[in-house]
Amino acid sequence: MENDKHTQPNNPLHGIKLADILDSLHDHYGWEGLAERININCFKSNPTKKSSLKFLRKELWAREKVERLYLKTNFE
Repeated sequence: MENDKHTQPNNPLHGIKLADILDSLHDHYGWEGLAERININCFKSNPTKKSSLKFLRKELWAREKVERLYLKTNFE
């Protein structure tokens, strides 16, 4: 496992699960705040963690937006 840390030394998201990213953003912004910042239906229409994760795992473009917001929120 320790070698995994060295495989992507410049990736700040390496080792962070999508579910943890979503939890962190939801705790910080709530569903309404996420919908304001990222205009995707999984945050606007009856959002749940399960449905949002399912969508974000299928749609790379949406996941990238969530990851960018996470980095911006946690590293600025």
